[in-house]
Amino acid sequence: MTQQLSTISDVSVYTGGRWVAHQDIHLAAGTISSITDAAHPGDGNGYVIPGFVNTHTHLQQSLMRGIAECTPLLEWLLAVGEESVAITPQRAYLAAVAASLEALRSGTTTVVEHMWPHPSDEVHGAVIQALRDTGIRAILGRGVADRPDATRKWGFEPRLMQPLGDVLDHVDHLRDQVSDSRIAMALAVPNPRSLTEPGMLAVREFTQARDLSVSIHLLETPTDDRMCLEHAGVGAVEYLDRAGFLWNRVLAVHCVELDDLGQRILAERGVAVSHNPLSNMRLGSGVAPVPAMLDRGLAVGLGVDGAASNDTQDMLETFRIASYLQRAVHQRADLLGFGEMLDIACGGANVALGQPEVIGGLSVGMPADLTVIRFDRDYATLPVRDPGASLLTTGSRSIVDTVIVDGEAVVVDGRSTRIDEAEFTKELLALHAG
Repeated sequence: MTQQLSTISDVSVYTGGRWVAHQDIHLAAGTISSITDAAHPGDGNGYVIPGFVNTHTHLQQSLMRGIAECTPLLEWLLAVGEESVAITPQRAYLAAVAASLEALRSGTTTVVEHMWPHPSDEVHGAVIQALRDTGIRAILGRGVADRPDATRKWGFEPRLMQPLGDVLDHVDHLRDQVSDSRIAMALAVPNPRSLTEPGMLAVREFTQARDLSVSIHLLETPTDDRMCLEHAGVGAVEYLDRAGFLWNRVLAVHCVELDDLGQRILAERGVAVSHNPLSNMRLGSGVAPVPAMLDRGLAVGLGVDGAASNDTQDMLETFRIASYLQRAVHQRADLLGFGEMLDIACGGANVALGQPEVIGGLSVGMPADLTVIRFDRDYATLPVRDPGASLLTTGSRSIVDTVIVDGEAVVVDGRSTRIDEAEFTKELLALHAG
């Protein structure tokens, strides 16, 4: 039975770029209908922020933690590819539930899932069921590629591919499946090397006709540029731009090697970027030029990436590291403070994803996708001098008390209200034992 809320009473609310104490948040039809002074002010019941939007993950990788650790990226990708070929509907379901629960418990209310191309309707159905069961909001990217190459250097794993027309027909089938849920469909392109130029045109025409988003791994390493130069005579961004594959519903993931020209082109086309700092660190990819991208006017969101390269779905951890990493690289302690990081983590790429903008915290009319923080759940966060500073510098999953999606409390007291976590843990342990 769902726990629909009408009021969140006597909380401190981050709204309009500042904290306001002793407020009541009123919810109706899955949105914030009003924010008023508390009817019964007391000691306060926590701090409320918008839910995080994880702009990039691979849910299936929650069963691949530690795979090919300490290996070069291409070798790691091939190992992940073998696991993806062997995925079953049961494993896909368990993986998606595990990743979604972990995300929710770190304050994430929306995940952008980047599925690899896969021919099984049952695998896709299992992922959809997992997302429904956990109650998380999701943008489900169905994998698409039309250039096969078993080496993954100039194309994609052939065993997971289908004719492009069949894939696009399947997306329409999946759209019908999720039409009454919190799930929206999108397309997910492995990288610029995986689509031919006619394929890019077909994908753009298909998605624009249906108002869908497209996510694409771009310049995680120099490989995209190197391969595009070798086979097409131009760098990766220019290759995509030449084919007309950059527009305002494209989410470019990673962009570690994005140079000044690439930043300018993406900004001019309205492309958003998903920044995945922990994954980039773990795989030795480097550090994305986030301050420069923001200065260019690029929309930047925050991503955790899959649990084979992070190796968690903890957005609070990624929230902190995204700030600290840029401070270390630029040797400045005054970069990416709480307010700017919250805008990035809660809605930096929302326009490209077809979602409402979230700027400056909570506002009337925005979706009721909220996280209630209680610092008294972890003495390591106390005392609280500044709630924002405490969240950024000391926040962990332990302080996430309640998570609300579409007005429903899907996490209460740090536990799922929909999934029997003790029984689910037994299922995961049995899977490992088998």
